[in-house]
Amino acid sequence: MAIVRDLGRVDYEPVWRAMQAFTDARDERTPDEIWLVEHAPVFTLGQAGKPEHVLAPGDIPVLKVDRGGQVTYHGPGQIVAYPLLDLRRLKIGVRDYVHRIEQAIIDTLVRYGIAAVRRDGAPGVYVDDAKVAALGIRVRRGCTFHGLAFNIAMDLEPFARINPCGYAGLAVTSVVDLGGPASMETVKPALLAELARQFDLALETATEPPPSLQLQTAA
Repeated sequence: MAIVRDLGRVDYEPVWRAMQAFTDARDERTPDEIWLVEHAPVFTLGQAGKPEHVLAPGDIPVLKVDRGGQVTYHGPGQIVAYPLLDLRRLKIGVRDYVHRIEQAIIDTLVRYGIAAVRRDGAPGVYVDDAKVAALGIRVRRGCTFHGLAFNIAMDLEPFARINPCGYAGLAVTSVVDLGGPASMETVKPALLAELARQFDLALETATEPPPSLQLQTAA
């Protein structure tokens, strides 16, 4: 079972801190959760991220964070999903976890007649050599946080201000540009269903934000 929380549009840092707090506080009895969010514009630079991949951020803030990977962009019109899963309880290794997240996105796109693939050594999901979804994860004590960013119907211009995921000139696309739906509310349940299938989870929707996010917001 996993609790699903749709947090709406929230700044990046409070959600990041809430994920850390949730992961640090959980134990073997804590239910898994999946948080869905739409972030205000922000560039995030992973643990191994090189500042030279941030070319010209302009007015968009850059945050150094504790996920894997290089630099990416989050903004309105992008579904960001944070699976907070106990891999030990699910008996899944990290490589398999990444593979299953990519497959969930690929299978979501199949629903809209879009053929997507993964790339060895370059986590994420691609359509005709353009990246439509990025992955950046962290595993602590066998539990995951951070997650995936799935471009639905967004302004892609900020990706030109960086080398996306550390690749100069990497093309970036979105579901709507590929002929799929423009509505986040259409794609969210499809993505959740595919994530649930990949991890054999029964989903339960919660209407309240996590206590860790409430604390961070109040602070």
